[in-house]
Amino acid sequence: MVNFKKAILSFFSIVTIFYCQNKPTEMRSKTAEEILGNSKYLAISYGGYRHQDHSIEPTVEELKEDMKLLSAMGIKILRTYKVHLPHASNVLKAISELKKENPNFEMYVMLGAWIDCKNAWTDEEPIHNIESEANKPQMEKAVALANQYPDIVKVIAVGNEAMVKWAESYYVEPYIILKWVNYLQDLKKEGKLPKNLWVTSSDNFASWGGGGEEYHVEDLNKLIKAVDFLSVHTYPMHDTHYQPDFWLNPQGMEGKTDMEKIEISMLRAKEYAMMQYQNVKKYMQSLGVSKPIHIGETGWASMSSGFYGAEGSKACDEYKEALYYKHMRDWTNQTGMSCFYFEGFDEPWKGGDNTGNSEKHFGLFTVDGKAKYALWDMVDQGVFKGLIRNGNAITKTYNGDKTALMKDVLVPITAQEVSENQ
Repeated sequence: MVNFKKAILSFFSIVTIFYCQNKPTEMRSKTAEEILGNSKYLAISYGGYRHQDHSIEPTVEELKEDMKLLSAMGIKILRTYKVHLPHASNVLKAISELKKENPNFEMYVMLGAWIDCKNAWTDEEPIHNIESEANKPQMEKAVALANQYPDIVKVIAVGNEAMVKWAESYYVEPYIILKWVNYLQDLKKEGKLPKNLWVTSSDNFASWGGGGEEYHVEDLNKLIKAVDFLSVHTYPMHDTHYQPDFWLNPQGMEGKTDMEKIEISMLRAKEYAMMQYQNVKKYMQSLGVSKPIHIGETGWASMSSGFYGAEGSKACDEYKEALYYKHMRDWTNQTGMSCFYFEGFDEPWKGGDNTGNSEKHFGLFTVDGKAKYALWDMVDQGVFKGLIRNGNAITKTYNGDKTALMKDVLVPITAQEVSENQ
């Protein structure tokens, strides 16, 4: 009897040891320093809204669908805003639930707080050197979420294109961003935020000193010294209309086929983005500062009925979007930068009622889960097998017919051709 009891105890001891050694363990949460600039942790800008009515919030289950799709692509860092709405907290909840369901699931977040000037988005005149009263609760919510999900939130971004002067309806002067960056850095020192949480502002390259001298003010210099890294936006696509010299340049186009002209144009777009990055880096270094720079936003719409379409710069289609996506990933991975590519999914609430507005078409996926041309290879490889969006399995746009897709691809026009047509 004694031997039998010993045998039973021995059996359970072995089972217990085996279980303890082999049970699933949650993956160690990594720091911002470990993941930013790491090519194994690709980044993306994310908004999960699926309807033209922006008041319809994506459910946690819908957000989990998206997280699984992005994870399958190799995305492990998201940049998202809207802490004042359920969206941001629900994204964090969705990731937290997925981590509990699968201990190997990894997804981190750069959490953004929107910053406005006084009278922004009203009929009154914006006052750019006084901030909106709505900023404080935005920052407080971002802090609360960072403390609630310290294993997920690795960066807080103060503002989104909040200093760039063409944002006439809401921009603020740099000292307002500096105030909130210092507030967060002080909370870290006081132990009221995780000490390895990184703080930045996500803004246009010009706002970081890469533009005109009107941006080169002492408060910006102090801000560059206060942040943990610079989150820089660059949009060559928009500048095919607003600053088109690089796009319309006829040099090297003589005798080229249409496809060669498209390839040359998209390489120029890449080089244009690289130039804006370099301008920021030069300004930062002129201050005696050496900090990481990451691309907080860049993207290329797959459709436009306006400035970037057939009647405009002829920039937007799925083929050019795919080329730009590849160029940005190749460049930033090789350079050791993160690129929060804009964006994962089309968001139909953006850009007003015009269905052809480019703002609605920056996604790598359509709303209904069709993978655009940039992701067709992944569909072929079975990367999205078993995953869905809006109840649909992931398939290719154009039913996978590249010939049909290429019929919508426009050849960029040169300055010489513009003058000849006038």
